[in-house]
Amino acid sequence: MTDTSATAARPGLFISFEGIDGAGKSTHIAGLADAFRAQGRQVTLTREPGGTPLAEQLRTLVLSAPMDPLTEALLVFAARRDHLAQVIEPALARGDVVLCDRFTDATFAYQGAGRGFDPGTLAVLEQWVQGREGGTLRQPDATIWFDLPAETAAERLAGARVPDKFESQPVEFFRRVARGYADRAAAEPGRFVRVDAARTRHEVWQQLTGALVRRGWLAIMVAARPGG
Repeated sequence: MTDTSATAARPGLFISFEGIDGAGKSTHIAGLADAFRAQGRQVTLTREPGGTPLAEQLRTLVLSAPMDPLTEALLVFAARRDHLAQVIEPALARGDVVLCDRFTDATFAYQGAGRGFDPGTLAVLEQWVQGREGGTLRQPDATIWFDLPAETAAERLAGARVPDKFESQPVEFFRRVARGYADRAAAEPGRFVRVDAARTRHEVWQQLTGALVRRGWLAIMVAARPGG
């Protein structure tokens, strides 16, 4: 019988997944959700932009409609605010493991480094949207960064589906985005877990789960399973 009181007492865990388009994040998020569920954890799977009805509508605009970088950033942070209030914070309060496909690091990488938008303005928006009592920011407990050369990502994306406005950008755009992620990781090395996404699927899974085992968040037996 499951000890519901012990399960409810577990603190929530917030893990985000980042990387340029084509890095292979989605393949492993579902497998990690299964691994946490196998340990008796409740899991909330979500994404950004998106995660709520309002945020999904804003996602459609961001990914398809032409707009300047400031409008784009404002819409992304508006979606994030609704997502935090309606999904992420309630899930963490319940003690869920929240697995989020992209979060604020993507905004700094895509709108900041990729689009060339002022990172200082992004930092102000980050503070407004993610600021918490005591002056701290709501950030993931860990960010899994799927690091992949832009050229390799472009090869993976070629012909996969009709690209959105970001996926259809030239390789140089993704080089800038990758540098943006590298800068964020260098600024917060304790939060970021770099995964070499150019390796095989099984090797990427081992890197990912091994890092979470070392943090005490996954059991070794569960982590030994290859990703789904």
